Amino acid sequence: MVKELVHDPFLLARKSVPATAADLEDARDLMDTLLHHRETCVGMAANMIGVTKRIIAFQDGKDYALMLNPEILKAEGEYEAEESCLSLLGGPRKCRRFRKIKVRWQTEKLQTRIKTFEGWTAQIIQHEVDHCNGILI
Repeated sequence: MVKELVHDPFLLARKSVPATAADLEDARDLMDTLLHHRETCVGMAANMIGVTKRIIAFQDGKDYALMLNPEILKAEGEYEAEESCLSLLGGPRKCRRFRKIKVRWQTEKLQTRIKTFEGWTAQIIQHEVDHCNGILI
């Protein structure tokens, strides 16, 4: 189900708690909401729809992916980027990102995965993991 977006910086700055099997409906709602906004958005964290759980959805090439409890294990190749956020008003803001990241997360079946991401996909994941950590650009 497509959910309304949260724009309150106070709510967005709250750290998310780990997701469990009980949060899978919220994960599907997050994906539905991202797909609804796909013309203007490439990634979302659950707190953007009012759910303070560690869940992210993002565009990965031509596909879309969900991660529960994502954790960046390793990062390399720091650079300065400029990003916008559908939840935050105003124009793009500068931030620091890494070109290559190694991430551990759980699938919708709560299976643990580890994978290295690079480039644009890595940048999107970093932005959404920041949301989970209560960090706003």
